[in-house]
Amino acid sequence: MSQFAFVNDLKSAVRMDEPITSGPAPRWMKKSIESTSSSANTSRKTNELMSAKKTPSKTPNKSKSPASRSASNTPAKPKTPGGDRFIPSRMSTNFDISHFKMNQENENLDISPTQSDYRKAMSENLHGCDINNVRVLSYQNKAPAPPDGYQNALKVVYSQSKTPMNVRGATRYIPHAPDRILDAPEIVDDYYLNLIDWSFSNILAVALGTSVYLWNADTGAIDQLLDLEGADYITSLNWVPNGNLLGVGTALGPVQLWDASQTKRLRIMNSHSSRVGAMSWNSHILTTGCRNGQLVHNDVRQREHIVGTIQSHTQEVCGLKWSTDGRYLASGGNDNLLNVYSGLPGQITYQSEPIYSFSQHQAAVKALDWCPWQTNVLASGGGTADRTIRFWNCNNGQCINSVNANSQVCAILWSKTYRELVSAHGFANNQLTIWKYPSLTKVS
Repeated sequence: MSQFAFVNDLKSAVRMDEPITSGPAPRWMKKSIESTSSSANTSRKTNELMSAKKTPSKTPNKSKSPASRSASNTPAKPKTPGGDRFIPSRMSTNFDISHFKMNQENENLDISPTQSDYRKAMSENLHGCDINNVRVLSYQNKAPAPPDGYQNALKVVYSQSKTPMNVRGATRYIPHAPDRILDAPEIVDDYYLNLIDWSFSNILAVALGTSVYLWNADTGAIDQLLDLEGADYITSLNWVPNGNLLGVGTALGPVQLWDASQTKRLRIMNSHSSRVGAMSWNSHILTTGCRNGQLVHNDVRQREHIVGTIQSHTQEVCGLKWSTDGRYLASGGNDNLLNVYSGLPGQITYQSEPIYSFSQHQAAVKALDWCPWQTNVLASGGGTADRTIRFWNCNNGQCINSVNANSQVCAILWSKTYRELVSAHGFANNQLTIWKYPSLTKVS
């Protein structure tokens, strides 16, 4: 029988389809055993530490035995290091601004642009940022921008020698030299006259003595439109908006209408007995101002063209401008007055008094222009004794702001692209100045 037992042991030893029970344990089994024993040791050490730190009872004789105490106490779980992973980091969150914005009521106040800029500046000084644009929650800080001129081989991360567009300040090239200089012989040197005007089709009309010339800025061509006879000469020019009709004021008083596209005179309107120094269009109404301070509304469609007359200036009218929406008409005179009239239907013909009359300017008011995006805002400029540009809210008759130009203000023109305006000056600096609105800081 012993020989059969030996054979069975030999077969079981060399058999390959059964699990090896007497061999070494696999690697995964060893790791499992080690981790189990490690956690058991950690739990035991924690229990011993908690037992050692426990405060002894005041009556040691009545305390429980160590065996019962260790059996009844549950081991304390170690605290998780760090914060809860579901709560984001609040290091970059400004709780003061968050609390202010959550408790702030909606303010629908009609404030001026100057007050809006003032509030923004005060907010940046007090809070370090504009609270109207700040984020209430910020989960992480933005990555810092690379310094100017930073060199890095990884061009996909940083450009080699360029600062990102959001870091660079927005710059705009403003030329300081004229692009074109045109000869202007026999031009009348008179501050109170308006001898040039630019049409919507990019044609510049210039009055030189008794003649009017047209310069096409697209082609550079120059054509003569008219030439007066006798002692008369041109005193004012004004293009109709979105058209080729040109109004021509003369020194003797008559106003001529010319079609520049056909080089043809359409009519002559005898509205004044003295020179016409200022004109302005409002649709089919051409308003003219003359040397004796009179304003006349002319309806160019009618045979009897005079539909209204206003006498509110005591000296020559040198500035005249309709607002873009036709609600207001502004006139400036050599009597240092700036008058604003209502242009509502039915009031052009019969109204003879201005709704506002401003006397803050200390010299003749020639430079006038209306803001294109705020049609109730008027900019006006005074002469040599004044040298000031003022801004008016014609809805309430208040002066919004003013700036000292340090030179005689000859003309003002608002930009339709930027929130800016340009002013042309005479004595003493004879320069062009670009102003940023409403801060009234010089751009160039």
